[in-house]
Amino acid sequence: MNEHVARLRRTVEALFPERHLYVRSGGTMRAFVLSTQKQLMAAGGVAVAALWMGVCTAAMLVNALSATSADREVARTQAKYERWIADRQARLNSAVAELNAGAGGPQQLAATVEKRHEALAMLLTDMKAAPGAAQALMPALAIPASANAGALRRMAAVEISQDRVLDAADSFAKSRADRLRLAFRLAGLTPSAYVPEGGALGGPLIESRDPRALAAVLDVSPEFAERIQHAAQDISEAEALDRAAESLPFGRPTSLREESSGYGVRIDPFTHRPAFHSGLDFPGPRMTPVASTGPGVVSFTGVRTGYGNTVEVDHGGGLKTRYGHLATIAVHVGEHVTLGETLGGIGSTGRSTGPHLHYEVWLNGRPMNPERYLKAGAYVREAG
Repeated sequence: MNEHVARLRRTVEALFPERHLYVRSGGTMRAFVLSTQKQLMAAGGVAVAALWMGVCTAAMLVNALSATSADREVARTQAKYERWIADRQARLNSAVAELNAGAGGPQQLAATVEKRHEALAMLLTDMKAAPGAAQALMPALAIPASANAGALRRMAAVEISQDRVLDAADSFAKSRADRLRLAFRLAGLTPSAYVPEGGALGGPLIESRDPRALAAVLDVSPEFAERIQHAAQDISEAEALDRAAESLPFGRPTSLREESSGYGVRIDPFTHRPAFHSGLDFPGPRMTPVASTGPGVVSFTGVRTGYGNTVEVDHGGGLKTRYGHLATIAVHVGEHVTLGETLGGIGSTGRSTGPHLHYEVWLNGRPMNPERYLKAGAYVREAG
């Protein structure tokens, strides 16, 4: 240790040797000695000042960039809505001008509005059962009233309102479908594997893949038909994923919120060495009910080495859940169970240090992270 200190001291003295400064002023010569210690203190002060200036400069740049980014986002959003309002007003004025200029205008507009209404009705029929759809569409369904407006202008306003309803329906359907797709991917599942080819709902809206063919079927413009088609496909996929989610283990195995040991490598409580933990632990009072996280068939009940009293549920599609360390078992092999049905009570049987539930999720013979399935279930419930 002393040798290292001496070597460090020699290195520092070589970098900062003692220096002598001579200052002549008014015929008087003064000498100043800059020792190694004084030079180190000066260098440290300069370094601290430089670091402080660098941190302050970086913070100012970050704040400036953040403010600029926020201002740009606000400006983009404002410009977007201004363009949308201007576009709707221009379309309304154009429609009124064309109808006033041409013979038979009111009849033509009435037929267009009627056909668009029929197409929207088909779409909204598929949406009516979706949770949250009514709240999402109600603002768009309101048609601004104008006591002084003529019949043509009121009819054109209805057409513009139809566009607004379709925009709201498309946005709602896409948001719901995206959230459900994310839930499946979070659980390590492929969303498209749970969606029937060609869609599950929508009749001609789904069957007619070509917007031009759909426009001919519905007797509306190709643009309107394409927007209807997009919304219908998202609704169809969301409904299919919703139904599939009902058969998957996306529920919670217990009402207990506390979680102890998670999935992955941890320090084993018995050997005190790193070991892989293939599930998620929920500590709690003995005999706290343990529930099935999804519908399925009980495939095993009994004692498993290390797990103690265990229940396993087969959910189909290669998915299985395991519930270990139970005090009691309330089901038998071959029994069909539903989401939330009691399987037994929390205990401390097997390789356990205290009352808790050890919960596992298996996919095609491999253990998965149960936390991801719990989060996926939360996303599904939010989408619903």
